[in-house]
Amino acid sequence: MIRLSIPLRQALSKLTFPVMLTLSLGVVLVGRADQAFDAHLRAGFDDLTAPVYALAAPPVLALVNSTGAVGHLVALASENAQLRAENARLAQWQAVALALEAQNNALKAALNYMPANAPAAVTGEVVADTGGIYSRSVLVLVPTPGNNAPSLIGAVAMDGRGVAGRVIEQGTRAARVLLITDINSRIPVALGPGGAPALMAGTNGDDPTLLYWSPGNPPNEGDVVLTSAQGGAFPPGLPVGVVHYNAQNNPVVLPFADLPALRLLRLFTYPQTLPELTPIPHVAPTARHVPTAPQAHHRRH
Repeated sequence: MIRLSIPLRQALSKLTFPVMLTLSLGVVLVGRADQAFDAHLRAGFDDLTAPVYALAAPPVLALVNSTGAVGHLVALASENAQLRAENARLAQWQAVALALEAQNNALKAALNYMPANAPAAVTGEVVADTGGIYSRSVLVLVPTPGNNAPSLIGAVAMDGRGVAGRVIEQGTRAARVLLITDINSRIPVALGPGGAPALMAGTNGDDPTLLYWSPGNPPNEGDVVLTSAQGGAFPPGLPVGVVHYNAQNNPVVLPFADLPALRLLRLFTYPQTLPELTPIPHVAPTARHVPTAPQAHHRRH
């Protein structure tokens, strides 16, 4: 480092202001004389700073847009924090699931619960929506049935979300599924947590309608619709959809199954004789009750 004497530094400090003032006046005079001088000056300055900007811009943009090595590190840190939070939530749900499983097993043991046999299932690809005599039906490719294979007629078709329909015809390679939206479809259902009975009927539209619910107990918006064992046509408890009131204020069912875009269907074959619900026993008449006809004492065998 060059050391300057004190008198020289004092002289330079005194000359700094006059020199800068002179240069400024010179630039002003040159700008007055040449109107394009400032433009040339700015262009020259831009030419000098452009390479610097070109070198500095990519790292800054990469940092802002979370790309490049620095951006990937920032994104990785954010993903790690998110995964830790999700892992903590999953651990909490795992603890809840284990507690519920233990409680469920204890209740099953107390009630001597015997699980029902799982139904036979066949998975098939939906290959056509030919319609025919039915407005809403699909053809499903099925494996060639063996000699002892159960018939698929009446099998429940589900797409992984909910009930899509039932098998009404079966050939050697394909089966026809009548969708729940067809006008010929009639399915007994249970509504809401109380299992209120009703009948779901297809309309050839997008959403089936609800009929014959309990008097004074209309369906509630958002109630889950499950199949009912009434009539023995369907097993109880299969998910169908949710209740919704349309623009005409009529209750319809929004199906869980993606009926407009069916690709694969599983056909479940349930037993022909489904288990019936335990009947409610008759209550013995009280002393004050006097039957008016002898038929009041019919005894069930």
